[in-house]
Amino acid sequence: MKAAEASAIAESVFGDLDRADYEALTRELTGYCYRMLGSPFDAEDAVQETMIRAWRRQDGFEGRSTLRSWVYRIATNVCIDMLRSRSRRVVPMDLQSPTSVANLRHVPAPTPEHSWVLPVPDAWTTTASTADDDPVKRVVAQESVRLAFIAALQRLTPRQRAVLILRDVLQFSAAESAELLGTTVASANSALQRARVAMPGQAGEPDDSTSTGGGADRELLDAYVAAFEAYDVVRLTTLLRDDAIQSMPPFPMWLRGPADIGQFMLGPGAECRGSRLLRTAGNGCAAFGQYRHDGNGGHKPWALQVIETDGPLISSLHCFVLMPELFTAFGLPAKL
Repeated sequence: MKAAEASAIAESVFGDLDRADYEALTRELTGYCYRMLGSPFDAEDAVQETMIRAWRRQDGFEGRSTLRSWVYRIATNVCIDMLRSRSRRVVPMDLQSPTSVANLRHVPAPTPEHSWVLPVPDAWTTTASTADDDPVKRVVAQESVRLAFIAALQRLTPRQRAVLILRDVLQFSAAESAELLGTTVASANSALQRARVAMPGQAGEPDDSTSTGGGADRELLDAYVAAFEAYDVVRLTTLLRDDAIQSMPPFPMWLRGPADIGQFMLGPGAECRGSRLLRTAGNGCAAFGQYRHDGNGGHKPWALQVIETDGPLISSLHCFVLMPELFTAFGLPAKL
C-alpha cells in the first residue's frame, strides 16, 4: 500500500482519532498481528489489509461496539485467513536437540526465511501504555513478545492463539473476545482453556528470572559488546548462564552452554572476529545489529542479535543471520 493510500484510508475510517491515538492503535494492532503470525513483515501486511477491509466496510460499523473492538475483529479474521495458507513458523529449538560442536562437521544449509519466527522491533509495537512507568505493565508487555512465547503461540490453532492473546495479553473481556471471534462465550472460554493448557506458561506472566532492564542489565550488555567486539571469547562465555542457548536462524541448529557456544565462536563462527555491534531493541529485549568485515575496509550487515538476560547473566543469544531486511525494519544502516 502506498503512503498516500494509507493516509486516505486512515482519514476516512479513523478521522475522529487524533494522530497520536491512530499511531498507538496501529502499533497495538501490529503487536497483535505479530503475536498471531510470528513475523513482523507478515504483521505489517496484516495491518495494512485490516485497514483496507475497515475502509471497505466502514458503512457497516454501527457503533454497537467500540471502534477498537471492531478493528480487532477485522484484524483477527485477516490473521486467520493468512494462517490458513501458511505453515507454522518455528525456532530451531522446536526442531532438534542442541548441536554438539565436537561432532559438528559443517554448519547445516539454511532453510527458507518463511520457516522461522522472526524478531520485531520494539518501536513497531510499543505504545504509551506499554512504555509507561508501571513496571508490571511493562514486564507483561515484554514477556508477551519474547521469542519463546511467540514460538509457543505458533503451536496453537489460529482461534486458540487469538483468544489467548485477546484475553490474557490484551485484557479483552470474555464477551468481547467471543464477539471478535464470532462465537459464543462458552466456546471462546473452552478454546482459551485448551490454549492455556498447551502453553508452557500463562500469557504474559513474568517469571522469577524476568529482567527489568535496570542498571545491572546495562552493565552486562556493555560487557557483552566489549567482549564481542574484542572477540574475547573467554570473557564473553563468563557472561553466559550455564544453560544459555544460542540459535542462528535460518540455520536449523542451536547450541547450549558456554563451552559449546565458545567452541563454535572459535571454530565455524570465527569469521565474526572484528565485527561491530549497533544497539537497538526488539521483542522486549536488548538487540544488536552485527556487522562483519566486508573486505573493503567497511562492515556489512550479518546478523540481528536479540539478547535475553537473567539477572547478572545472559540466558539466550538469538542471532538472525543473513536477513538484511531485518536491518531495514530495525532502522539500522545498510553498511558501516
